Amino acid sequence: MAVVQHSTKPVDAGDETAGRGSSIPRSRLRLGDIMRVGALGLRTRRLRTGLSTLGIAIGIAAMVGVLGLSASSQADLDAKIRALGTNLLEVQAGSGFGRGTGELPDTAVAMTSRIGPVTAVSSLTTVSADSGGTVRRTDTISEGINGGLSVFATDPGLLDTLHATLADGVFFDNATASYPATVLGTTAARTLGITDVADGLRVYIGGQWFAVIGILDPVEAAPGLDRAALIGLTAAETFVIGDDLAPETLYVRTVDGAVDDVRGVLAQTVNPATPEEVEVSRPSDALAAQEAASSAFTSLFLGLGAVALLVGGIGIANVMVIAVIERRSEIGLRRALGATRAHIRRQFLTEAVLLAGAGGLVGVGLGAAVTAAYARSQGWTIVIPPVALVGGLAAAIVIGGVAGLYPAARASRLAPTEALRSN
Repeated sequence: MAVVQHSTKPVDAGDETAGRGSSIPRSRLRLGDIMRVGALGLRTRRLRTGLSTLGIAIGIAAMVGVLGLSASSQADLDAKIRALGTNLLEVQAGSGFGRGTGELPDTAVAMTSRIGPVTAVSSLTTVSADSGGTVRRTDTISEGINGGLSVFATDPGLLDTLHATLADGVFFDNATASYPATVLGTTAARTLGITDVADGLRVYIGGQWFAVIGILDPVEAAPGLDRAALIGLTAAETFVIGDDLAPETLYVRTVDGAVDDVRGVLAQTVNPATPEEVEVSRPSDALAAQEAASSAFTSLFLGLGAVALLVGGIGIANVMVIAVIERRSEIGLRRALGATRAHIRRQFLTEAVLLAGAGGLVGVGLGAAVTAAYARSQGWTIVIPPVALVGGLAAAIVIGGVAGLYPAARASRLAPTEALRSN
């Protein structure tokens, strides 16, 4: 039972706690008393409190988790876009209206480099397995066992054009691009059991031993390079193909602000005869589309979390109505001892808010933990927006307040004699 504080100030005859012509002190319920009285009902019905708290916690955890995972995913995508740059264009041979060959003209690189705003251009060509494009750790391994690795022929400028970096070793230069040397993608190196570049380290490509001179970090602009061995164009033509190679894909880096202008003339520049057979894309557009799709799913999951939170609020309202019915004698006794209707109303409203607030705290902690665990498993930066934490707790308190309004009003309307007699 809560402690009711009294003051010595006489009350008017109209006060509901005073008799006619009396000077009975006015009953007062201080903030500390309200908190103790509100928490009393929760402590005495722990199982019911736990289940009601769980309902709110699930809704809050869902909303915090969705916002946290969305922010972490967006931060990861933004980092990829910054690393990739929005001024990179990819040019490939397409089918168009004619009969595309899958290759670009031999003059594609030279013609593209003449475009004023173009700062760098590099070509990439797949060396097919039929032409010897297989990479193996030793020559004793069957050609059919290649771990799904590819072989690409490229030029020394690819690293700068893609803004790629090396985990170890060096990339091709004009000299090593003509010799049997290779740079491995990060997944290719791991598949071949190679962790770093060492003297004398070689792999077997197309019937020829190639020295491993470098290992790439993951390449955001061209993920296919992660599972590939790169060799120089001249080396591919000399040691593997035995013939000239036509470019298959061009990567073009432009001046910032000139991407659209360059994109508009690339097809005609690369293949003036049949520009419709040239496809020009911007790799960062795919990441931007992924980010937009992520935002759409975030809205959907937030809606589901709000539904769960609403269900939790209804559960609290139901629990509080039952509590009012079960505690009629307590209400009657408190009224008989001088508690006003406002005191009873505040008591049950505070109980509902404390119940929802506890669920909000649990939900915020659970949502943050789930976000951190999943983001860490994906290699993302862990980002939990402060608005998710503060907003989650505030939403729980508001839900508790709304859910407790009717039960609190119902409890305050009980007359002392009726409440005691009904028990």
